[in-house]
Amino acid sequence: MSAEVIVCTPPQVPPPWWDASLFLAGPNPRSPEVPSWRPEAIELLRARWTGGRLVVFSPEPATGAVRDYTGQIEWEEAGLHFADQIVFWVPRELTTMPAFTTNVEWGTWHRSGKAVFGAPPDAPKNRYLRAGAAAEHVPVADTLPATLELALGALSPAARRELGERGVPLLVWRTSSFQRWYRTQRAAGNELRQARAEWVYRSGPGKRQVVYWALRTDIRVAAEDRVKTGQIVLARPDLSSVVLYHRGPSLATTLVVLVREFRSTAATPDGFIHELPGGAGPDGTDPRDQAAAEVHEETGLALAPDRLSAHGSRQVAGTLSTHRAHLFSAELTAAEVEALRAGAGTPHGEPGTTERTWVQLHTYAEIRDAGLVDWPTLGMLAQVLAAPPAADGAPDRARE
Repeated sequence: MSAEVIVCTPPQVPPPWWDASLFLAGPNPRSPEVPSWRPEAIELLRARWTGGRLVVFSPEPATGAVRDYTGQIEWEEAGLHFADQIVFWVPRELTTMPAFTTNVEWGTWHRSGKAVFGAPPDAPKNRYLRAGAAAEHVPVADTLPATLELALGALSPAARRELGERGVPLLVWRTSSFQRWYRTQRAAGNELRQARAEWVYRSGPGKRQVVYWALRTDIRVAAEDRVKTGQIVLARPDLSSVVLYHRGPSLATTLVVLVREFRSTAATPDGFIHELPGGAGPDGTDPRDQAAAEVHEETGLALAPDRLSAHGSRQVAGTLSTHRAHLFSAELTAAEVEALRAGAGTPHGEPGTTERTWVQLHTYAEIRDAGLVDWPTLGMLAQVLAAPPAADGAPDRARE
């Protein structure tokens, strides 16, 4: 892949495609006598970039003077949204480069997962910015070359994006949740005309793992030959959910294992969510392995992954989120049921976290009639339990 660096300055229109993009945020000189730091930054980027086409948004107009203040603001706002990385280099000098606008931009973007921060150690009035960087795990350096290296490292691996795809930053583009959603849209013939990341929630060590994201999109709907605008696409990792049951004389009397867990989203009479054992793992985790791990974590019951029958995957809340549930089941022995019943008063959950789950045993009729679970969970129970038993009496895993 050949390396190319394109510098985009206001009021230029961004190129139609790129592999990575970067915004040079920081103070502009207040007079022609004060040299700008951006030419040095651009030369360093040209020398060090190796990953295809890099577009660098540099907010200093080529003419030197800002002639259209409103247009300048709009250009910068668009560039900041387009950027995969935002380099905040703040060599603040209160008379010639006070960086007042930079403070505002930093406050807007330092939680985005796209920012790196750099400033000379003796630059004044940067303690608040450094504190924000530490709180949000923003990478920090004390020299311009080192700051740019932090940004370049985050841009690898790059990915080509064209037209509306350019609005999807790399930290979202790389997630399996985005790629799966986007594949389905393209398979339907739909076209992403415009995208803007409205929110990204990161977790894990250094907040490096993207867990949730929300894009505002304009999409051309091929089947209707129209563009639907301003739609929010919300995503989270896929789930593995497990129906653990002991077959009764009838569907109504079949015993089902639920877990009770406090979740802040609960809008239930007791303030708890009653759900199937399950959860999500890091990108790339096998859904069946994740299912077995969640059963053990949330109920204490150790099941080998190959004991779980697979029932496919479906979207869980299609009007709200793109994520799917991979559904599995296992028929329990009477001894396993009694072991779960005996341990029902013992909490479970992932050690070292706030997760706390309690095992519950209910018949299908109790779950259905008392409204214990939400509609998607009731549907998953019906998918597993309403299926006719295997004609030869084989265990469920033979009916995948």
